[in-house]
Amino acid sequence: MPPDLLAQSAGCLQRNDWICGDYVSSRAELILSSLGQHVTLTVVSVLIGLLLALPLGLFAFRFPTARAFVLGGSTVLYTIPSLAMFSLLLPFTGLSATTVVVGLVLYSLTILVRNVVAGLQAVPADVVESAVGTGYGPLSLLMRVMLPLALPTIFAGVRVATVSTVALVTVGAILGNGGLGNLIYSGLRTQFQAEVLTATVIVVALAVVADLLLVLVQRSLTPWQRAPR
Repeated sequence: MPPDLLAQSAGCLQRNDWICGDYVSSRAELILSSLGQHVTLTVVSVLIGLLLALPLGLFAFRFPTARAFVLGGSTVLYTIPSLAMFSLLLPFTGLSATTVVVGLVLYSLTILVRNVVAGLQAVPADVVESAVGTGYGPLSLLMRVMLPLALPTIFAGVRVATVSTVALVTVGAILGNGGLGNLIYSGLRTQFQAEVLTATVIVVALAVVADLLLVLVQRSLTPWQRAPR
């Protein structure tokens, strides 16, 4: 058989095509496992980041003199390259998923803390004064007035942090805990084109789906924004 006909008769895996359905079907379990790890690392990192960003943002909002230090410190963390960040964490957390999560949490703080502060600053002063005048204490004012009104801005930060984290998780492949990044790294190393493209497309789709889900969550938590004027 001529070489060109032989190449045509071979499967897409043998031809090393970029787009290959046989790769997806034959390695579905591996893809799903990598996707599961990717989602887990993203969700855990963003949730921890948000839990840390809320008190930090509130502290920076309450004490303007400390605001520059808090915001500046989180910005400095974001300027550290991811490979360097993971290397700095290795002596403390080792070659584990914890190293990846800690690094991702630190990166997310830059976005989340700023949005918490911006959201609280955007609450109208007259609304705060009216709430205080009707008997709201500091805690009830924060929980029932300020945070709900700041929620759209905070959620905007969560959306950006989530999409950014989905992308950064792939760098964790250098530690063997990169979710879909493990497939991308393996495919690049072995020149397995279908593996690289498939994993990359799923990462992009995951970022889009995560953003859409957060939009729906935000709409459900802020029904007053959908109310007719």
